[in-house]
Amino acid sequence: MFQDILINWAPHETRVAVIEAGAVQEVHLERPLERGIVGNIYLGKVTRVLPGMQSAFIDIGMEKAAFLHVADLFNPASVSKSEGAQDAAVTPIEKQVFEGQTLLVQVIKDPIGTKGARLTTQISIAGRMLVFLPQDRHVGVSQKIAQPLRDALRDRLDRLANEFMGQDRVGGFILRTNAEDATDDDIRKDLRYLQATWENIRQLAQTRAPKSLIHADLNLMQRVLRDMVVEATQSIRIDSREQHQSLLQFARDVMPDTVSLIQHYQGERPIFDLFSVEEEIIRALGRRVPLKSGGYLIIEQTEALTTIDVNTGGFVGRKSFEETIYKTNLEAAGAIARQLRLRNLGGIIVADFIDMQQSEHQQAVLEELKKHLLRDRVKTMVSGFSELGLLELTRKRTRESLMHVMCDACPACKGTGVVKTPRTVVYDILREILREARQFNPRQFRVIASPQVIDLLSEEEGAHLAALGEFIGKPIQLQAEVGMMPDAFEVVLL
Repeated sequence: MFQDILINWAPHETRVAVIEAGAVQEVHLERPLERGIVGNIYLGKVTRVLPGMQSAFIDIGMEKAAFLHVADLFNPASVSKSEGAQDAAVTPIEKQVFEGQTLLVQVIKDPIGTKGARLTTQISIAGRMLVFLPQDRHVGVSQKIAQPLRDALRDRLDRLANEFMGQDRVGGFILRTNAEDATDDDIRKDLRYLQATWENIRQLAQTRAPKSLIHADLNLMQRVLRDMVVEATQSIRIDSREQHQSLLQFARDVMPDTVSLIQHYQGERPIFDLFSVEEEIIRALGRRVPLKSGGYLIIEQTEALTTIDVNTGGFVGRKSFEETIYKTNLEAAGAIARQLRLRNLGGIIVADFIDMQQSEHQQAVLEELKKHLLRDRVKTMVSGFSELGLLELTRKRTRESLMHVMCDACPACKGTGVVKTPRTVVYDILREILREARQFNPRQFRVIASPQVIDLLSEEEGAHLAALGEFIGKPIQLQAEVGMMPDAFEVVLL
């Protein structure tokens, strides 16, 4: 399946859309003032060690302290060629780090919600073909490469690394999926780039003050070349002449095989209008996703998990009701896989497909979902259907979802999705007036609320308001405030 990548650049924001089969599959945004920090390397300072949680909080110069678990702590004393770094988790964290200590740490998860960034001391630097592990001699191969090729590729990488760095080299490597057909020259170029990058990091770590940024990951446009280009990619179009030249230079220096793909888009229409990307972004921020058959998905995001509900809608089918359900669920499986990528949904995802009576239908829907997920670069684990007909997925989450990047919680409903009705607010006001009248003795009360609430108080609920005023023996004035939230109000004592 051919792939096109569109890059829309502006000084305040870079946007990338991945197009497959003429449809938008992924959207990525990067804003200089809100740029993610995954992959960044800092000289952190330990501020607190928590033996009970086997973790530590690290100050990396950000608003929230970052989190380091013992499983992500590299312990050189426990590493050997045969055993690797797994024994590091056996040693309690309080015996490995102490408050005030400086550590070279790398961010593996951005701050999300109320949580700070998650860190590791097991540093890795990604190149085009390889991932460099400067603290280990391990040589590995991506799990996505078929098993029969792994041993040969591992031996080849080990030979080239020894040839480039010597038999007593320091550092290990992992061969990435897109290096399966790489030439020796391609790998040597990556080795040079990674070695130079690590040497620069080492020098900065010795001279910079604690809490300093030592190495920043590539920007979004550069990561397109490193992470998103695959064999099926036929073009990378960017709408900025200056950034086009900058990206070309980066490609020539680091990833020369991508140079021929990079094009300067000079069309009159905005580049994101080519495949209706703007419309797709708007739809990706909504709850409802229509299906071609007439069915639809309802997607709800919470901090803990995402739920996806499948509905037949107006689709009635041509045969039996069971066949209608089966066809809707099959289409929904492909749509769900696409929405996971498009919205960058992560964590626990529960899909509520329409109940299917036949087990073969369930299995077919499950296989259809897995087939579409194969095109997803982010690791996703899929469980089978539960007894309740629910399907659970877990998708690796390293950055905020598209909705969390582009949207804030509604100030009216505070993210709940609902607000109190005007009548409920009216009754809250009546109770509040009575409560205040029992504690204080003002000359009169003034109620300030939205026009809808004030209208209801003065008309349909006017009798109740008058009865309350007579009961407390105080006049009650009403004041409509156009800018007030639907369920907000003030009771002022005068």
